[in-house]
Amino acid sequence: MSTHKMIIAGFGGQGVMLIGQILAYAAMADGREVTWMPSYGPEMRGGTANCTVIISDKKIASPLVTQATAVVAMNGPSLEKFRSFVMPGKELFINSSIVKAPPDIAGVNVHSVDCMGIAAELHNPKAANMVMLGAVNRITGAVSFEGVKTAMKKLFTGGKAGFIDTNLKALMAWDSLDLSL
Repeated sequence: MSTHKMIIAGFGGQGVMLIGQILAYAAMADGREVTWMPSYGPEMRGGTANCTVIISDKKIASPLVTQATAVVAMNGPSLEKFRSFVMPGKELFINSSIVKAPPDIAGVNVHSVDCMGIAAELHNPKAANMVMLGAVNRITGAVSFEGVKTAMKKLFTGGKAGFIDTNLKALMAWDSLDLSL
């Protein structure tokens, strides 16, 4: 196995923190070392939000990510801010529902994901973040599907428990898609 250093960024309300939390809890369920560090802009919904997630088989010395194995940009400002953090040969995921022209970054694997379009096809427009999580995990293999299901059961409790099945469908929606440009 390896170490995954991820930055997940977007506007508040896009579910970027939830993507990070699910990855972190899934990694714990898989028996891995993990850090999750959130960062919010001045407003919650509509402001900027990002988090870092590190998943490793070894002890993690610092939760800071200055060189990422994967960056998720759910909007244009996040793409501009974090695109330079992607290590050569590693992954950049772009929400093509909002960011129309993916950048050409030499030496970086760019994946364009129509998160909102796919979520709308599933009649679950709020699951755009789960579509992106599915794409990220398909490409990186950071956590197991069983770990993700365990994480969702931990995070979606009470009235939110009814969303687990629809979110799992959104998570798997990418399975038949070609995500590379």
